[in-house]
Formats: sequence, structure tokens, C-alpha cells
Amino acid sequence: MTTEKKKMSLTGRVILGMVLGILTGFMIRSLFADVAFVNNYIVDGLFDVGGKIFIASLKMLVVPLVFVSLVCGTSSLKDLATLGRLGGKTLAFYLTTTALAITLALTMANIFQPGAGADLSAATTFASKEAPSLGSVIVGMFPTNPISAMANGNTLQIIVFAVLFGIAISAAGKPGERLAAVFADLNEVIMKLVALLMNIAPYGVFFLMAKLFTGLGLDAIFSLINYFLVLVAALLLHALVTYSVMLKVFTGLSPITFFKKMEDAVMFAFSTASSNATIPVTMETATKRLGVNNKIASFTVPLGATINMDGTAIMQGVATVFIAQAFNIDLSMNDYIMVILTATLASVGTAGVPGVGLIMLAMVLNQVGLPVEGIALIMGVDRLLDMVRTAVNITGDSVVTCIVAKSEGEMDIERFNDPLAATEDEVVRFHPNPQPQAPKS
Repeated sequence: MTTEKKKMSLTGRVILGMVLGILTGFMIRSLFADVAFVNNYIVDGLFDVGGKIFIASLKMLVVPLVFVSLVCGTSSLKDLATLGRLGGKTLAFYLTTTALAITLALTMANIFQPGAGADLSAATTFASKEAPSLGSVIVGMFPTNPISAMANGNTLQIIVFAVLFGIAISAAGKPGERLAAVFADLNEVIMKLVALLMNIAPYGVFFLMAKLFTGLGLDAIFSLINYFLVLVAALLLHALVTYSVMLKVFTGLSPITFFKKMEDAVMFAFSTASSNATIPVTMETATKRLGVNNKIASFTVPLGATINMDGTAIMQGVATVFIAQAFNIDLSMNDYIMVILTATLASVGTAGVPGVGLIMLAMVLNQVGLPVEGIALIMGVDRLLDMVRTAVNITGDSVVTCIVAKSEGEMDIERFNDPLAATEDEVVRFHPNPQPQAPKS
């Protein structure tokens, strides 16, 4: 029993895999960069394939998890007024945090001026994709073929269909109750599958980090050190201060407890650089560790992974000022206001579009008349920064989830405050014969 207790936690194993992967990547880059066998069979073979299998295994769960969880949550809401209030609160908080994020980024970039003295004249051309209009995105939220939406992983369409389907189950009487019970069982099975797949996480993280750092040298970071540091500082400030203040003010809960319980989800987000791929872990963290009722988490977490892009908004703010300073272009107060509005609305308007961060940045640059070619230089470190941005994004998703759940009375405060609250698998592993706890005095 003592041996079981000393077993390294999932977070510890993920961190170990990450550190070993980074060291392996740097070692290969330094010692075996010209060895064909290593590049072909280790880097582009083992590391690339292993990392892609890990990402694929997580993404495999996204559609069934989002659909089944959201149907379960929506069908348990007995009146449309509750659903409307829930949706309104969630959207308002997501847009507010995004506006705060972009404002913080613009402020810090103007104070520290990361682009002063930079030379972007040699920047290569960046071919930006055209982003869809807000109107087309709103129309596109409603699927003409729900099966096609699931096959293509269109999260917004899946959310809309799942909400409507859940409402129909709730209104269908006895047949709806029988179907709701089936979905509840499906949800339990899917969450068990999530727990099983978490066991490969440390290996997947190792492969991803090793692959990344064989191609990303320190020289790429040093060439953009000012931009890199300002952006990371803004991201950390928003995550640790803005979110902490919001959580304390709106819920009275401890930010320290919150961040301790977010370890696994943050590590997964950092290593995968994908909010969608992290949905299973974020959902499990919100329900099993933070004490949020599934009816709330099943709505707020998938919606947040789709439209809440605080980390990306911060990148846009810092990058916009960086590029303007590098090209010696002065931005007016109206330009800054336009950046805030464009980035905030674009967090919804470009949801579900591949390469959303750079597309959104191209939109913002075009809006204020800055050269889109400036994106080319910052792309050198964007993959690494994208990992930090994603960790901030899912932290924001979880903070808003806690705020909305607390306001709706759908949060288990004792579970939130319980340091041992975890997944069922972890409870069994550390406490093979759990005994019922006496009531707290």
C-alpha cells in the first residue's frame, strides 16, 4: 500500500516526459543533425508518428465527448429559461475575458516596446487565408447535416445540434427519459475511455517535445527575445492575475486551490497546443476535481474551446504593436480600439477555422493598415508560444465554467476544496479500500 502511494502522479509523469523530450530534441539537434538515419527513422519516424498518434487519440474523443456530454447536460435542464440564462452568462464572460486580454497585451506592448529597433524589411511573404465573415459563421453554426458536422469535427454545429437534441429529449416525456438514461451510461463509458487514454500521455508528450525541439533552436528564440518575453509575461499575468481576481470576486473560491487542480489540464494543453484536443482532460478536471456539475461543464467547456481565445487575443495585441514598431508605423487610439473590437469579435467569428491564430492576426493587421508580411518573422517561435497560449485558453475556460456553475448553484464546493478529489481511477489507485469519511464538523 505504501508503494502505491509513492507512485508518481500523472502530472509528474507528464512533466518528466516533457523535460526528457526537450533534452532529447536539443541533443539530437546538436549532435546528430546531419545523421540521415536519426532524422529519417527517429525524428521523422518514431517521434513524428508517436506524437501524431497521441494527438489523434485525444481528438478521437472530442466529438463523442462533446455531443454525449452536452446532450446529457441539456436534457437535464427542464426549462428553456435556464438554458438561455446559462448561454448568456457564458458568452458574456468569454467575450469580457477576451477584451481584457487584448487590452492587457496592448498596454504591455506599448510599455516595453518589443519591436523597437527590429528590422522586418527582409520578412518573407505570408500568405494569409481569408477569414469568414461573422454573418456566415452564425449561419454556419446550424448544421444541414449533423452527421457530416460530426465527421468534420465542426464544434459549433455539434454544440447547436446537441443542445437542440437535448431539449427534445427533455420535452419527450417517458421516451426522452429512457434515451437520457442511455446517454448517461454512454457518458460514463466515454469518461472511462478518457481515463484509459491518459496512461499514454507521458509518452505522447515526450514524442511531441522531442520532435519540436529538434527543429526549434535557441537561435530562433534569441532573435525575437523581446517579443517572446513580453508575450509570455502578458500571458502569465492574464492567467495568474486576471483569472484569479475574477474567480475570487465572482465565486469566493481559492485561486491557489484552482490552479493546483488544473495541473493536468494545463500540461496537456501546453503539450498539444490544441484546446479541442484538451477538451476531454478539461471536462474531467472540471467535473471530477473542481466539482462542477456535468450539465454546466458539458456546455461551457466545449463552447470555450471553440470561441474563448484569450491567449490568441494576447498574441494579436503584442504582435500588432511589435509589427507596427518594427515598421515604424504609429497607431492612433482609434486603431487600438479597433484592434480590441476586431480581436474580441474575431474570437467568435473565426471559430473552427484551421490556423485560427494567424488568420485572426491577419484580420487585425488588415483592419489597422499594417503589413501582413510582418507575420513571417514571428512565425519562427509561434509554435512554442502557441503552447503557452493554449494553456491560458483552457485555464480561462475552466475559470468561466466555475463562475457560471457557482452562480447557478451547480458546483460541489466540498469537492473543489478537497485536495484528494480526482478521477475515480486515481482514487482507487491511491486508496484501494476507500472508507466512508465521517461528516466534517
